Amino acid sequence: MITIPPGRVTLSDRRTQRSWSVDLEPYRLAAFPVTQQLYEQVTGVRPSAARGDELPVESVTWWDAVRFCNALSARDGLTPAYRLPADGEEIEWDAATDGYRLPTEAEWEHACRAGTTGPHYGPLDEIAWYRANACERIHDVGGKQANQWGLYDMLGNTWDWCWDIYDVEIYGAYRVLRGGGWFDEHWSCRASARRRSHPTFQVDDVGFRMARSVMR
Repeated sequence: MITIPPGRVTLSDRRTQRSWSVDLEPYRLAAFPVTQQLYEQVTGVRPSAARGDELPVESVTWWDAVRFCNALSARDGLTPAYRLPADGEEIEWDAATDGYRLPTEAEWEHACRAGTTGPHYGPLDEIAWYRANACERIHDVGGKQANQWGLYDMLGNTWDWCWDIYDVEIYGAYRVLRGGGWFDEHWSCRASARRRSHPTFQVDDVGFRMARSVMR
């Protein structure tokens, strides 16, 4: 995992024309999305539509992602970040733990930008698999150039689930998706692009990557 420096990121939503700034402490983020091989090692299942050890896991729900984070934390001797209730409806994130978790969308965008200010951290064809160059299929992680902080596939290939609820008043429990996928046009593969879906949604271009808090 890559240690991400502290900073301030300004998020924006094109639908509401709203913007807001978030100050971030240091945290850690996986250099790659979770692969099918790792997901199967931890959970014993491989839910993805395409098959390949180094392909990013996809067709996973937000709930699948948070349960995976807890399971990997337990395997690695870390304190799980999430308290999952028996009914599966409410979840609590204990920010004082050292376990794996989903990034917040502010953490995701700050890490994606890696100090840059434009829509992409490099020429899109060099950093991302998207509709114009992916040949209508998903690709192994790490096949394109990393950003300036050493993070791969932040744009394109698969969307990343984030921790945050998108807009509770309009969309209820829908969670944030970031990054764009292999079948998306270039305008969806931007550092600022926000999408949302229900936490039980699964499709072949949505996966996730893990974060960890830096303990003081």
